[in-house]
Amino acid sequence: MVVVLGHFDDQKEVLDRPVPQGIASAMIPTFLDIPQSMSKAPPLISPRGAGQFTDRLQEISMFFDGTDRVHQAMRRIADLFDAVGIRYAIAGGMAVNAHRHVRTTKDVDFLVGADSLAALRKLASAGEFDPVPGRPRRYIDRPTGVTFGILVAGSFPGSGDAGPVAFPDPAVASELIDNLRVIDLRTLVQLKLAARRFQDFADVVSLIRANHLDETFLDKLHPSLRPDFTECLEEMRREDEYEARHDRAAEERDSGSTST
Repeated sequence: MVVVLGHFDDQKEVLDRPVPQGIASAMIPTFLDIPQSMSKAPPLISPRGAGQFTDRLQEISMFFDGTDRVHQAMRRIADLFDAVGIRYAIAGGMAVNAHRHVRTTKDVDFLVGADSLAALRKLASAGEFDPVPGRPRRYIDRPTGVTFGILVAGSFPGSGDAGPVAFPDPAVASELIDNLRVIDLRTLVQLKLAARRFQDFADVVSLIRANHLDETFLDKLHPSLRPDFTECLEEMRREDEYEARHDRAAEERDSGSTST
């Protein structure tokens, strides 16, 4: 696994760019439960600069331990949605973690039905979270300072333009993982292929590897997405062969130096 170290915002600016049609290039960058009793967010990390590599490593470690602010915000908002009857499914990077590919992310995405938007606005008005200025359907969780996004069933991933795959009803495209509603693997792969961003293709490659997917998965996908899935599958195989080839070469060099 490769962990990309650097600023989340810098990475996101590049990785969120749409990929030209017909290119499924993959730039490869646990769903970890946290105790329900943890209601207080950990101390905020000091602003990151060129010399604050240790702070960045601490953030990564906390994320993989499930003790960071992102995990806490995810559970708090999910519990809040359950309490007021908002149907949801966790999507985005946290859903990728739920489906066995471990990577960091700085925010949380929730898929909800269009009929939940009024309830969301009511919660914001009550002070449960704050709207992000100029960013409709993005909010900041007050206790943690973590940003979360709202994806609405019936809208379209990526550019937002109409396409063959829309965000589904969270009630029919999710499963229960660690007592949280998460979009299922098929839906996650479809939405990432339809979004057509570099990070999304990279996630599909990693999801293929983590879940041992192959050509038999093609029948579960919309026909328009199958060529890109096939390209992601081939990319995963190329990467695995690359690693295997380098391992063999290293073994040969090591055995040769030992014999001499």
